[in-house]
Amino acid sequence: MISSPFTIYFAHGQESGPWGTKIRRLADEAKALGHGVESPDYSDLKEPEPRVERLLRLHPETQAPLVLVGSSLGGWVSLKASEKLRPAGLFLLAPAVGLDVFSEASPPPHSGTCEIVQGWRDDIVPPEGVIHFAEQHRCTLHLLDSGHRLTDQLGRIAELFTQFLSNLSPFPDANDPRSAWEQEQEANFQRKTLENQRPPLPRL
Repeated sequence: MISSPFTIYFAHGQESGPWGTKIRRLADEAKALGHGVESPDYSDLKEPEPRVERLLRLHPETQAPLVLVGSSLGGWVSLKASEKLRPAGLFLLAPAVGLDVFSEASPPPHSGTCEIVQGWRDDIVPPEGVIHFAEQHRCTLHLLDSGHRLTDQLGRIAELFTQFLSNLSPFPDANDPRSAWEQEQEANFQRKTLENQRPPLPRL
């Protein structure tokens, strides 16, 4: 068991349940590494905002460092909740970003690390919007030959998730009080670069 385990909260999609195929597999991977896992049931809540409110109520401040994992609508919920929960990391599967059907199309990630897995053949959440979101917020993006459900890529997703947890710091801002400011500046820089259609400047 690792010395500083995380508490991992999963957020399922709109039409799935708290222990669907992807969540079960990733939860098994997390538990094998010594992390705690929680997967609340949001199936009685069709709108995303009440799901965010439930997640905020369920997570006490005294728990271990937090990781949020969200699939589809659960990705939107995790992003929106990150504004208040400030998790150590976000791991998102085909997150519902770039869609004009919610109160906020693309909530920004409030986390030191944000990693996204997206299917090229997704016909629910267009990959172009997810690619733009990842560029804008400097998220690590994995594009797989799959559709929205991603169930045919479970093995690869499990590998990516295990690597994500292994590389994640439980206290990403503890030794760098400027990191939140720097992340915001970098995101602004990327946004301006995309708007001007210029390649990013090399770092010195």
